[in-house]
Amino acid sequence: MGAYQLKVTIDKDSGFCFGVVYAIDMAEDILSEDGYLYCLGDIVHNEEEVERLKAQGLRIIDHEDLKNIHNEKVLIRAHGEAPDTYRTALANNITLIDASCPVVLKLQNRIKTSFDAKEKILIFGKHGHAEVIGLQGQTNNEAVVFADLAELDDIELPKNITLYSQTTKSMEKFYKVKDELTARGYELNANDTICRQVSNRDKDLPVFAKSFDKIVFVSGKKSSNGKVLFEVCRKHNPNTFFVSSTDEVEPGMFAPGDTVGIAGATSTPMWLMEQVKAELETY
Repeated sequence: MGAYQLKVTIDKDSGFCFGVVYAIDMAEDILSEDGYLYCLGDIVHNEEEVERLKAQGLRIIDHEDLKNIHNEKVLIRAHGEAPDTYRTALANNITLIDASCPVVLKLQNRIKTSFDAKEKILIFGKHGHAEVIGLQGQTNNEAVVFADLAELDDIELPKNITLYSQTTKSMEKFYKVKDELTARGYELNANDTICRQVSNRDKDLPVFAKSFDKIVFVSGKKSSNGKVLFEVCRKHNPNTFFVSSTDEVEPGMFAPGDTVGIAGATSTPMWLMEQVKAELETY
């Protein structure tokens, strides 16, 4: 190894969470048997991994497409689905391959129980995100979704509110929201429903990020968790670059002999981080 070559290390805790591993394993099993499989929405928020599975016969569909499909198998990804999806499947004789993450399913159940108990529900999450649509569906779409506290300023809320969080939100931000709502005088039943596999990354990543000259954070642009973890890295190491593939890495980002850490989201495949590492090692 030349003295000027980059020294590259992949974060051992990065890569797919168990929910994503489970969904992809299920998809690959069926693809190897049937040669094709419908999947409702991107199986994972990572363009490169989606393309890899499409090449094996995965067909990505949306909710409109689902209404026109009959007598087929359709995969529900880790993000989970609203009750409407199950009703459509039943009506169209669709076999659902349910790969909803157990952490998300548990949260859906808790929200449904709160809704049945007539509680006023707030969900801290990203508007239009697959998981959030599924969560809101448990409340007949009556829950208030907000990504930022400012969104609540114009909403008339009762004194008693129940707060939940999308499983991949930042823990730090969730507790800030909780404290702020309490400070505003609400009687708050706050439920920390952030996935521990995600929140543990919040704790471990700073240590990893500080250990290198530069960090290359590999993630799909649609990944909520990727945005959160990228910010964690950047906060602890300002020399952090966000890339989605090897095409976005260039020698100009680095100085000779830099130590480089590669990290990724819970939706980033290990093979993609390995590819980025191999590319960096040619510099």
